[in-house]
Amino acid sequence: MKKLLCLLPLLIATAVQAETIYMAGDSTMAIKHVKDYPETGWGVPFQYFFDDDIAVDNRAKNGRSTRTFIEEGRWGSIEKSLKKGDYVIIQFGHNDEVESKVDRYTAPDQYRANLSRFIRETRAKDATPLLMTPVTRRYFAGPNKIEHTHPYADLAREVAASEEVGFIDMEKVTREYFQEMGDETSALRFMHIPPNTHPNYPVGVRDDTHFNHLGAREVAQLVLEELKEMNHPLAQRLRKPDPKHLALEY
Repeated sequence: MKKLLCLLPLLIATAVQAETIYMAGDSTMAIKHVKDYPETGWGVPFQYFFDDDIAVDNRAKNGRSTRTFIEEGRWGSIEKSLKKGDYVIIQFGHNDEVESKVDRYTAPDQYRANLSRFIRETRAKDATPLLMTPVTRRYFAGPNKIEHTHPYADLAREVAASEEVGFIDMEKVTREYFQEMGDETSALRFMHIPPNTHPNYPVGVRDDTHFNHLGAREVAQLVLEELKEMNHPLAQRLRKPDPKHLALEY
């Protein structure tokens, strides 16, 4: 008992010092309410990729732009929590770029400035930022051609270059991924539900922005592939496979 008590401070210190991946973004990344299922942000399956010594804290929220994420104190809560060795994944654009939605619209210069602020303040805490362009919308202009619908993706690319920050071009990655699938197959990854088939959507829904469970998992896997390709430190912190999953059983 005395030995266990001696170990408790060490165990507590280890828990406090565990590295955290913070996720700052919008609905395409966010955790959903049960009433929204099967809509799923890609940050949900992403959290299960890592060893237990890395915590994933998904602070993404539906409908948020960089401006409203700051105004509501959501960025400030992340910045205050950051410690050396943490990571922040930053992905905005869906809401910033829509001028008709004045409650969330962010002018281009302010969008750039906000992304730079996230990067700068993350680095000031000896944490590592990772910037992403927004994931694609699934609007086909032809049999194998998805429209470019993110004018702010180029702004994020500019910030990534000027700040020399870790960067994944998810607009390009996801657009090419779903484009190659084609219209019919890619629709199975988004919120397309016929009427009278799901209690959350009695009249049905056709949503080419938000993912279902399958789409979210595949987008999370695309992020993982990009992390491995760029030899990002997080790619070295993946959960070890269960030996039972390494053997085929018949």
